[in-house]
Amino acid sequence: MFENKIRLWSVIILCLCGIGLSIGLVVWIFNHKNSRGYGGYNSGTSKYISWANTVSVDPNTLYPVTDVIDGDTIKVLIEGHIITVRLLGINTPETVDPYKPVECFGPEASNEVKKILTGKSVFLTLNANYERVDKYGRLLAYVKLVQKPDGVSTTTSDLFVNEFLIKEGYAHEYTFNEKNPYQYQGLFKADELEAKKAGKGLWGKCPII
Repeated sequence: MFENKIRLWSVIILCLCGIGLSIGLVVWIFNHKNSRGYGGYNSGTSKYISWANTVSVDPNTLYPVTDVIDGDTIKVLIEGHIITVRLLGINTPETVDPYKPVECFGPEASNEVKKILTGKSVFLTLNANYERVDKYGRLLAYVKLVQKPDGVSTTTSDLFVNEFLIKEGYAHEYTFNEKNPYQYQGLFKADELEAKKAGKGLWGKCPII
């Protein structure tokens, strides 16, 4: 009888440990997603929500970059809120998704964006008549960096980060909705073709996708 009780308690303890580990894993995954800036989950809409839906974005205002998540995702300070920005029209190889392995040339893309944007301020431009945020609550935007020492913004001197990453082979062109193409789709596709022909970046280092 005593041995049966010991076995029973052993089974109960093992079950409780298993439940605890499962809960811990769920919490870790949720926190990891939030650290990427996905925001909170709204069960009513099946979408993540964030301040990106409500903040005002002025294309003539410089916004401080507070963090670089990976090659196509950064965080900026807008109206006192840390907003996660997904660079529109591009996709860099994965480095931080908990469900995917680190992809070829992902670390290089991430490191390049960290090099050019860490500690900097950028201009953000939304695409007219296009989705403002993605399903994870990330603001979709074009990102430009002022490169002149005097801080004066000009069309020729500013670095168009989205396009730069495609031209140098750090990113693929990415169209989320073919029925509603974004403003620079034609330009980015042409840039990608040139980078591919020249074997730049991932085109010269990674298996052809």
